[in-house]
Amino acid sequence: MQQISKDKFKVVGNSSAEAETITRPSLSFWKDVFMRFKKNKLAMFGLVLLIILIFMAFVGPFLTQYDYRQNDLMKANQPPSAEHYFGTDDLGRDMFARIWYGAKISLFIGIAAAIIDLVIGVIWGGISGYKGGRVDEVMMRIADVLYGIPYLLLVILLMVVLGQGLGTMILAMSITGWINMARITRGQVLSLKNQEYILASRTLGASVSRIMGKHLIPNAMGPILVTLTLTIPNAIFTEAFLSYLGLGLTPPLASWGTMANDGIAAMSYYPWRVFFPAMFICLTIFAFNVIGDGIRDALDPRLRK
Repeated sequence: MQQISKDKFKVVGNSSAEAETITRPSLSFWKDVFMRFKKNKLAMFGLVLLIILIFMAFVGPFLTQYDYRQNDLMKANQPPSAEHYFGTDDLGRDMFARIWYGAKISLFIGIAAAIIDLVIGVIWGGISGYKGGRVDEVMMRIADVLYGIPYLLLVILLMVVLGQGLGTMILAMSITGWINMARITRGQVLSLKNQEYILASRTLGASVSRIMGKHLIPNAMGPILVTLTLTIPNAIFTEAFLSYLGLGLTPPLASWGTMANDGIAAMSYYPWRVFFPAMFICLTIFAFNVIGDGIRDALDPRLRK
């Protein structure tokens, strides 16, 4: 029987070697998230804006010859000019220097409160969701009781007992601020703890701390990061709100909230005293919110291509 030559046949589609060729470089999960985050123009604008604000918080006070505590009643309530870029307040203090000093205080309060909420919330919610049963019930009821305490009443009580100050304000925010983070973490852990790789880790004898630290928490970091980015502007706004009520920082410390509170009485005559701190509060909250939305969209598996 005559043998048919291979030249008379034509391969349809890719050959076996071509089919196994990797045409696109493999990406890790977080690298893929970052690449999709970069495509979100609004989120990138918020990130650039936040970097500029943080940079100016450290560099801004050195761009003027005036100290944020320097009083000069002869220059009280001067409008913005080449000498005083943002004008002066009722004591003749340079608003430009005070704005950027206040930026450090406001950002520190927001980031410190968010980190405390992150640590307590992740630990509390992780243990509650992983243990389940009676432990989960007791821990969540404690969180519900704390959440039910009127926030303003709690702040006033702490101010009376501990006195006004930076540490008191951060403590007041942190006592109940971690509850939302704990609920988010608990929900994620409840949905992950029955996955096959968790059951395999238990079977191999992995400890609870290893399962939490190596498997559950890393896989729940998406919603946790989004919640963290939204916690920071909430803390900054809370500090501004408390300062507006007169429960803010004690002099000579200055934050955007205390500056807005000082300028509200003179808003009709010296609007720059309220405009600049209020503007930077809005810009910071806007930056964190759009960054949080960008991270949420980047982590959403339904938006992956």
